[in-house]
Amino acid sequence: MTEGEGRIVGIFLSPRHGLKMKPHREATARANHGLDGCAHARPGSPRQVLLLEAETLAEFGVEPGALKENMVTQGIRVAGLRPGTRLRAGEALLEVTMDCAPCDFINSVQPGLREKLRGRRGTLARVVADGTIRVGDPIGLVAS
Repeated sequence: MTEGEGRIVGIFLSPRHGLKMKPHREATARANHGLDGCAHARPGSPRQVLLLEAETLAEFGVEPGALKENMVTQGIRVAGLRPGTRLRAGEALLEVTMDCAPCDFINSVQPGLREKLRGRRGTLARVVADGTIRVGDPIGLVAS
């Protein structure tokens, strides 16, 4: 992997709010919508896709998908990316909108985790261009 590039090592979707995220081998990203089949897709919202680093999950002993992230990345730092930064994820194009602040739900996964994840909870993005995203696909920064 090169500087600014990693891999997608997990894709998770939830068919309904309140249900656990389920692993998938691939997902279809739709512009200004999110990931097809996920109840967390929000047309017109800046919160369409949540990305989280595998390294963060491993550090705190949390199973992928447990924190309601849609994509788990490896080898690329996504936390703290500036809003407007674009990422090519498989065939799709994403645009970072904001860091995801840890909410009370995080402590239900592991007591005290909310505070530990401050600044590392993940990154929210919107889908700019449609495409299929598969586990194993590259994810990387798009030059502006």
